[in-house]
Amino acid sequence: MVSVANTESGRSRSDLEKKLDQGFIGLTFIFALSIAAILIVIILTVGQGAISALQEFGVGFLFQSAWNPVEDQYGIWPMIYGTMMSSAIALSIAVPLGLGTAVFLSEDFIPVNIRTVLVFLVELLAAIPSVVYGLWGIFVLIPILKPIGDFLHDNFGWFPLFSTPLAGPGMLPAGLVLSIMILPIITAIARDSLASLPPELRQASLGLGATRWITIFRVLLPAAFSGIVGGIMLALGRAMGETMAATMLIGNSNQMRLSILAPGNTIASLMANQFPEASGLQVSALMYAGLILMVLTLVVNIMAEWIVNQVKAKYD
Repeated sequence: MVSVANTESGRSRSDLEKKLDQGFIGLTFIFALSIAAILIVIILTVGQGAISALQEFGVGFLFQSAWNPVEDQYGIWPMIYGTMMSSAIALSIAVPLGLGTAVFLSEDFIPVNIRTVLVFLVELLAAIPSVVYGLWGIFVLIPILKPIGDFLHDNFGWFPLFSTPLAGPGMLPAGLVLSIMILPIITAIARDSLASLPPELRQASLGLGATRWITIFRVLLPAAFSGIVGGIMLALGRAMGETMAATMLIGNSNQMRLSILAPGNTIASLMANQFPEASGLQVSALMYAGLILMVLTLVVNIMAEWIVNQVKAKYD
C-alpha cells in the first residue's frame, strides 16, 4: 500500500511549485497595477486636454446651456440632463425586467433544455452591434412610440416630462433602446450571482416553512445583492457611455428640455458628433465634457458601493 505521505494531499510542495506560485502572484499584481496605471493615464490625458476649457469657463461650464462653436460659447448642462435621463429611463425598464429574467432562469421553473436556449438568446442581445439597434429604433420603435407619445402629451401634457409631442427621435426612444442594450449585462450577472449562492440557503429557508417566493425575495435576492448591484452599475456605465445608438435616436439637440418626448443629447453623443470637426477651444471643451462624464460615472459607483455596504451591514 502507498502511504499517506506519498499521496498527493500529503506530499510536500517542491521549490519549483513554490516559485511558480510566487511568480503567478507577482504577475497578477503587475496586471492589477497596469490597470490602475492605464486609468491614471486616461484621466491625465483627458484632464490635460481640458485645461484650456477649465481656465476659460470654470465650474460654470456645468450649468450653461449654450453650445456655440462659432462664438466659442460652451455649456454642458443639457447634455448632463440628457445623459442622466436617458440612463434613468433605461435602468427603470432594464432592472426589473433583467432581475425577473435572472430569477426565472436561475430557478427550476422550466426544463433545463429550454432554459439553456433562453439564456443563449438573452446573451445574444449583447452581440448585436449598436448601429443595428439604432436602425431598428428609427424604423421600428419610433413609429410604434408615436401614438403612445401623442397620448401622453394629449392627456398628461401638464406634466413637464410629457410637455412636448414626440415628433421623432428623442430621449424616450433612446432610453428604450438603451434598456434593451444593457439588459444582457444585468440578466447575466444577476443570474450568476443567484446561481453561485450556497444551496443550503434555499434548503434551510424551505425547511423552515418558507414558500418558494418568500425564499427568493427574502433570502436569495438579499444574499446576492452585491453582485446584482455590481451588474446594474456596469449596465449604467454602458448606458451613460453608449454613443452610436444614442446618437441615432436621441435627436442631438443641445437645447435644454425637460420633456422625455423631446429631442435631447448626451455627453457621449456630443463628443462623437463634434470631435471629427473640432478645433481650438472646442476640442478642450469636449475634453472637459469627457472629464465630467468620467466624474459622473465615478460618483454613481461610489453611491452604489455605499448602498451595498448599507445592505450588508443590515444583514450581518
